Amino acid sequence: MMNDGMLSQDEIDALLKISDDEDEELASDDHETNTTEALSTIEKDTLGEIGNISFGSSATTLSTLLNQKVEITTPEVTVIEKSSINEAFNFDHVTIEVNYKEGFTGKNVLVMKTDDAAVIADIMLGGDGTSPESQLTDIHLSAVQEVMNQMMGSAATSMSKVFDKRVDISPPTISQSDPPNEMDVEALPDDDIFVRVSFRLEVGQLIDSHIMQLVPLPFAKNLVEQLLQKSSSEQAEEEAAGAVEPLERKTYQASQKTSSVNQSANDQAQPQMIGSKAADHTTVQQAAFTEFEQVELDKNEQRNLNMLLDIPLSVTVELGRTKRTIKDILDLTSGSIIELDKLAGEHVDILVNEKLVAKGEVVVIDENFGVRVTDIISRADRLINLK
Repeated sequence: MMNDGMLSQDEIDALLKISDDEDEELASDDHETNTTEALSTIEKDTLGEIGNISFGSSATTLSTLLNQKVEITTPEVTVIEKSSINEAFNFDHVTIEVNYKEGFTGKNVLVMKTDDAAVIADIMLGGDGTSPESQLTDIHLSAVQEVMNQMMGSAATSMSKVFDKRVDISPPTISQSDPPNEMDVEALPDDDIFVRVSFRLEVGQLIDSHIMQLVPLPFAKNLVEQLLQKSSSEQAEEEAAGAVEPLERKTYQASQKTSSVNQSANDQAQPQMIGSKAADHTTVQQAAFTEFEQVELDKNEQRNLNMLLDIPLSVTVELGRTKRTIKDILDLTSGSIIELDKLAGEHVDILVNEKLVAKGEVVVIDENFGVRVTDIISRADRLINLK
C-alpha cells in the first residue's frame, strides 16, 4: 500500500482476482446444488425400478440372441448436464437412439463401450466373442443395431405392463462418433439436464462392463409422474373396495334379520304376513327375454355357405422350432442333429393356414404318422391369433 493511503494497481488487481474466484466458486456451488436437486430420492428410486423392470426383460432377450448367460444389475441413477456429457463419456463408445412413437413422447440414448459392441457383433456374425474385430464396420453396427432392436422391443413390452397402456418404439438407430471417444452432443435432445441410468452388464465370461441410458429430465419426470399416478389410483380403488365390503356385509346381516322377522310373523298369523309384505315394497318379477325367431337360409345363401365348406386349407403339424446363426446353418451336413425347443412327449402344435388352432400328440397309423387332437384352442385365442 502506498504512503498516501491509496491502493496500488497490483493490489487492486489482486483484490479483483480474489473476488472473481469467490464468485466462480459460489456459482459452481449453486450450479451443483441445482443439478443435485433436479430429482428427488423418490423420483430416482422410481426411475431405477422402471429401468430394472424394462432391462430385466432385455437381459432375457440378449441371452437368447447370444446364447450366453446375461445379467443386468439394478441401475444407478444420477443427474448430468449436457455440457458435462463429453467429459463423462470420454471412452470409445457407440450410441443407440430410441424414439417413442406411442404411449410416450420423447427419446433417449443408450451408450455402450465399443469393445462390448464388438463382442456382441462377433457372436451375432457367427464367432464366439473371444476375438472380436478391433474396428466396427457397417455390418458390425447393423448386427448390434438388431440386438438393440430386440432388447428395446422387450423393454417396451415390459413398460406396457407396468404403465398399463401400449408402449411402442421406432427401430433404434446406431452411430459411432468420430473420434469414437467423443459424443455428438448436438445430436442429443434439446435439453440442458439429463438423467443417466447406469447398468452393469455381464455376458458370460466375455463382458463385464456398463451400459448407460441418457434420458432428458422432462421425459424422466413424466415417466415418474405417470407411474405414481397409476399407483395412487390403484390404491384408491383398493381402499374403495375395502370400504364397500363392510357395507355389503351389514346389508346381508340386515336381510337375515328381516327374514327372521318375516318368518316369525308368518308363524303367528296369515294377515300379519300379508301386512309385512305390504310394508316391504320389494317385488320380485321373473325376467323376461325377447324371443328370437329362427332364421332359415334360402337356397342361394345355403349354396354360398356350401361353397365355403369346400375351400381347401393347409394343415401343418409343427414339431418344434429353434434359432441358429448363419454359420451354424452353413455347417449343416447329412446326419447333423438340430435340437428343437420342445421336450420329448410334449404336445405338438396344429396350425391351419399358419394359425394355431389345436394341440395334439403324435401317433403312428400303420406306417404313417398321425396326430391325435388333445386340445382345441379357445375361440377367443383363435381370434387373437388371426390378427
